[in-house]
Amino acid sequence: MFDNGSDSLQYQTYQTAEQIRATPVVAGDKMFVGNHNSGDLFAFDVKTGEKLWQNKAPNWVHSEMIYHDGKVFVGFGNRFFQGDGIRGTEESGVLALDAESGDILWKYNTKGEVMPTPAFYEGSVYVATGDKHLYKLDPASGDLLEKIEIGSTVSMSSPNITNDTLYVGGSGPLPFTFSAYDLTNEEFKWQTEFPEVFAGLDDVPPAVSDNIVVTTALTGNSDNPEHWLYALDAETGDIIWQKTLGTGEFVKNNKSGAPIIYEGKIFVGSPITKTFYAYDLKSGEKLWEYENEVMKAPPVAKDGVVYFSNTKGMVYALDSENGNVVGQKELNGTLAPSGPIIINDTLFVGSQDSNVYAVPLTEITDNAQSGQDTKLESEGDTEDNNITYYAVAGFLVLVLIGLLFFIKKRRTK
Repeated sequence: MFDNGSDSLQYQTYQTAEQIRATPVVAGDKMFVGNHNSGDLFAFDVKTGEKLWQNKAPNWVHSEMIYHDGKVFVGFGNRFFQGDGIRGTEESGVLALDAESGDILWKYNTKGEVMPTPAFYEGSVYVATGDKHLYKLDPASGDLLEKIEIGSTVSMSSPNITNDTLYVGGSGPLPFTFSAYDLTNEEFKWQTEFPEVFAGLDDVPPAVSDNIVVTTALTGNSDNPEHWLYALDAETGDIIWQKTLGTGEFVKNNKSGAPIIYEGKIFVGSPITKTFYAYDLKSGEKLWEYENEVMKAPPVAKDGVVYFSNTKGMVYALDSENGNVVGQKELNGTLAPSGPIIINDTLFVGSQDSNVYAVPLTEITDNAQSGQDTKLESEGDTEDNNITYYAVAGFLVLVLIGLLFFIKKRRTK
């Protein structure tokens, strides 16, 4: 890819028309991305930064512009609710565009928003929506092949298709529900309810590996939200384990950080606790944590390094084994809540300043500044330190008691 004799690009900026809240998509030597408010759609030459074409969707674009067989597919719609509880006002749906020219090949309208990214599987495009349905579309014509009732509103939980099963998180009507849809048998494998959840489950693209589905959500209320990490059995939907990430201040939009799974570990940032975490996938043991700023996006990882972006325009690189900071890079604006991608040795990330940034990984990892490299304790370390703390405290109390007894005895003489 890039076809320039190198695995990475030089630092590159791609200027669009408006805020970017989606992850850019790179296919061959082209980069595709859409805009938040305006719905503008772009293709750029990934090497030169030249704009190849520009078109427009009828509404917001938070979906990635996924590529398949010379076409790009993108969802559009907004977050506002209609009077009947359907999420998405004005026009909502999916566009297919010619990847070379940017011409619109077809448009399929849905009743609710398509803010989640569509998914391609076995010759069909699958779309989760704000009207509580899953749509199966013909990628050539845009014709509806099947409409499946999920029963839950999907806001930003882009479906994950793994092992012939589509996994997606939903919200209202209560309770919040996570669904697994068998694409081979065309029926729900399971739907797991989360009665204590009030936000976030419908915002998070799930991660799946080793027959485990990982997602996050918030319990409590907006005055005192508690952020939870869940691991579910991919076949049954049973919760294998759940861990609290802690409580903190409620944030607007994208309220629950999105996880990834890399080399048997879960990596996730919490906008509530302003902390980045590593957990063991199988056991749920917390391995390390790193305090930072509000972070919402799923991270990315390569060669033993995990990269995350925050709302302050920073990208951090941490050692995936121990959480030590190995680099950082300041970009600009509030970086997109859908997160970065890594293509070869280049990180691509969109920003609400309207730019996409292409950053060679070496520009991040060669920029490790002291003072940020703070490894925090794992759960096991915390327990050990608590024991040590109580032992020392107990010893000091005994010394104090002995000293008081000695003073009192001297006074009585």
